Amino acid sequence: MAQLSDDCFAFGGPMMSVDDAVALIATRVAPVERTESVSLAEADGRVLAETVMAPMPLPPFTNSAVDGYAVRSADLALAARQTFPVVGRIQAGAAANHILKAAQTVRIFTGAPMPKDADTVFMQEDVRLEDGGVVLPAGLKAGANVRLTGEDIPLGNTALSKGQRLRPQDVALIAALGLTHVTVRARIRVAVFSTGDELVTPGTARGSAQLFDSNRYMLMAMLRRLGCDVGDLGILRDDRASLVQALKSAASGYDLIVTSGGVSTGEEDHVKAAVEGAGSLVLWRMAIKPGRPVAMGIIGGTPLIGLPGNPVASFVTFTYVVRPTVLALSGAFQDRPVPIPVRAAFAYKKKIARREYVRAHIRRGDDGVLEAVKFPREGAGLLSSLVETDGLIELGEHVTEVRHGEVVSFLSYGSLL
Repeated sequence: MAQLSDDCFAFGGPMMSVDDAVALIATRVAPVERTESVSLAEADGRVLAETVMAPMPLPPFTNSAVDGYAVRSADLALAARQTFPVVGRIQAGAAANHILKAAQTVRIFTGAPMPKDADTVFMQEDVRLEDGGVVLPAGLKAGANVRLTGEDIPLGNTALSKGQRLRPQDVALIAALGLTHVTVRARIRVAVFSTGDELVTPGTARGSAQLFDSNRYMLMAMLRRLGCDVGDLGILRDDRASLVQALKSAASGYDLIVTSGGVSTGEEDHVKAAVEGAGSLVLWRMAIKPGRPVAMGIIGGTPLIGLPGNPVASFVTFTYVVRPTVLALSGAFQDRPVPIPVRAAFAYKKKIARREYVRAHIRRGDDGVLEAVKFPREGAGLLSSLVETDGLIELGEHVTEVRHGEVVSFLSYGSLL
């Protein structure tokens, strides 16, 4: 079970900044220890538990990078002065048994091994065939169009580091090294609850004052994109005693608990008190909009994160609190999303000392520059604002105003997930 230290209490004082909250998570959460071996077909999205060292050089032999004609660099001075006879042909996958003499060439294809003493390849479109040989243009540098043994990754070098969350290109590299399996961290187990008497599960009867629960399904989808095994534990009602019992029970079988709703300061917001009743509270309020009320605690050594009930606030705080927690538990690198600069096609004012995220879609201006258009409404309960936009404009703590035409930082939803 993951262990989270509880020696840094943020509630009761000023709101914690986003950066401080992320730093707190990264230093307090230890990776789960469970590992497993998986085949390459199952490796995408998994987190390496061991560094992969190259058991062979890549490429394993010196080969041609193009279709063309292989020569010795010592003969380049003769190029364009005489015809080089073609003394052989080497296809990809064939052995290179030819030994070139002065001013000779071999027809060679992409990926084929270079013949002995040959170290340069002329591209086929740059030569002229004449009288059974080829006329080579002058000016080619020695070593052109050749891939040297180990130039990609030398034998024994690090190919992929422990903590890498594997992507398709990483899987390709592992396969190129001839490996069939890799050791990865076991998927972390996450329990997901929603809270509140006002919620019902889609497909069940809804009272006139009730809402269908959307957050739980959004959060489970986001967690699965991060490679988690997700347990859907349903809706917890607004009863403190049952909340405490449910949280204690979940802590014994999961690596992380994620809830939404019930973390504000209202009389019927019981999650914060339930966390204190079942364990200890580490973080409560963050200086972020949307999403100020965020609870983070420890129950029996298992971290719990309580997100706001409004779906936009839940989405935003997931990316800045749950995502780094999942990465830390998974033993993965803490890769912070990198914003891209775009031009603001809107004006906006905000409070100082709070980081704010504005929903926007991206378009190309008349001059071809990418610009962000703010969603026309601001409510944190508007799911349409997430569906109809492309990402978030990040406005730092010291920003108080955005003017039309200013450069702002844009984070696509894809980068956040």
